[in-house]
Amino acid sequence: MLHEVSFKSFNERDMVQGWIYVPACAPKGIVQLIHGFGEHSRRYLHMISAFVDAGYIVAADDHVGHGKTAVVNDVWADWGDKGPHTMMEDEHSLKEIVCEKYPGLPYFLFGHSMGSFIARDFMAKYGGELAGATICGTTGVFRHCHEAAETLKKALEEGKGCESTPEFTGMLMGWMCEYIPGAKLGNEWICHDPVVQTDHANDPFDAFTKPTSNRSLYDFIQMMIQIEGTEWAKKVPKELPVYNIAGDEDPVGEYGEGVYQVSNWLKSTGHDVRTKLYSGYRHEIHNYADIKCEVEAGIIAFMDGILAK
Repeated sequence: MLHEVSFKSFNERDMVQGWIYVPACAPKGIVQLIHGFGEHSRRYLHMISAFVDAGYIVAADDHVGHGKTAVVNDVWADWGDKGPHTMMEDEHSLKEIVCEKYPGLPYFLFGHSMGSFIARDFMAKYGGELAGATICGTTGVFRHCHEAAETLKKALEEGKGCESTPEFTGMLMGWMCEYIPGAKLGNEWICHDPVVQTDHANDPFDAFTKPTSNRSLYDFIQMMIQIEGTEWAKKVPKELPVYNIAGDEDPVGEYGEGVYQVSNWLKSTGHDVRTKLYSGYRHEIHNYADIKCEVEAGIIAFMDGILAK
């Protein structure tokens, strides 16, 4: 069964478009899948199918300024003016819709890349509502984000928030192909497979190649800053299990260093966190043909293990 849902965004401007995928069996839990910067939730259909086959209901939406939500509202790469918690609050709104339809089931999060930042923000505010959370392709202290934030703040103060300045995006993310000789598309850091790169670059629902407004880029940076350090980890309920996964060639996680940084913040504040790095893989470990089934099986085993307790 598939439910298509639409609800008002926290930004008070857009109607968020979402989907609830229901297995043809008695569900054992719910997974809310949170996609990353510039993409959309249907890039995860393989993972959604794996979760559904494992007996989980899957909820997902396209963030404001992204995917079908951008199409329906005719607003691309701008997230509104309500600040860096906008997408997190939208995810909580989706959770409330799902729980009204399917109450009483254990609830899990899966967030990739920016989706992991949103999930970590969610965990800090609403973690008590969750049975477990998987963060994939996450960041520790993201390189250059503090310097870029200062530059963007000045641009916003000058009234340039609705403009899109490519130099700011370059300042923040222009280094991410540093170890990839001959990179041409600029997205080669996501995966070694040129088919995945081309699919990502040419996807008509993909906002990654559209210019992000300065205020949204500033909010994106604030998203990362607000989940830094033990100050963030202390807000996450200690009883919430966390599965932290990534590729060790992923620049978002500083090639593994930032991934362990996050796990260490959680460990130092008394949390139950399991960390797994996939050696030789870049950002989208779930889009590699040779390991995506293994990645999905690991997430399912993590959730099944929690249910078994």
